[in-house]
Amino acid sequence: MAGKKYRFASLLLLSAALTGCAALPGGGPAPLDTYELSAAHVEKARSSRRQILIAEPSALKAFDGQNIVIKPSVGSIQYLKGAQWADRLPLIVQARLAETFQRSGRFAGVGRPGEGLAIDYQVIAEIRAFEIQVSGTERAVVELFVRLLNDRTGEVRAGQGFIAAADVSGTGNQAYVAALDRAFQDAVAQIVNWTAGRI
Repeated sequence: MAGKKYRFASLLLLSAALTGCAALPGGGPAPLDTYELSAAHVEKARSSRRQILIAEPSALKAFDGQNIVIKPSVGSIQYLKGAQWADRLPLIVQARLAETFQRSGRFAGVGRPGEGLAIDYQVIAEIRAFEIQVSGTERAVVELFVRLLNDRTGEVRAGQGFIAAADVSGTGNQAYVAALDRAFQDAVAQIVNWTAGRI
């Protein structure tokens, strides 16, 4: 429980700090609340000798930016007013995936492109959903499809879709982002456990 409180507090602190810094005299547009995501907690296990690379996830244009997606109904999207991600969403997802894999202690090495590891497998993700659904019960939905690519042969070892959801608790931008953060951590924990069982 303490970990969840800490992660949510981090979101609040980042938002407050950036909002405070952006408040300039003389008018102008209102500053945007700016948010990050948290790495997931997974149980540590014995490390394999495999070294893996976390590629930048692919995504449709709606998810390939700093906008936070709201889905009022099937087939339509909007963006959360007054809020944004701290960077392009695929880059944040990539960074937190890598961090979670590293913290798990299950692999000899975890890196991103350009870090010089001798890679055995690439973890290639596609962001298929990363949104707040507001028709009926408000909830965050994160869907990631992951392929494990043998870096030496170019063959796909396995592929799997992961979906996680979390109800929105409270109101306002912070409540929406906190729900997305919980759903994201759930999906990432599933991905790490699944990957460890296949390579």
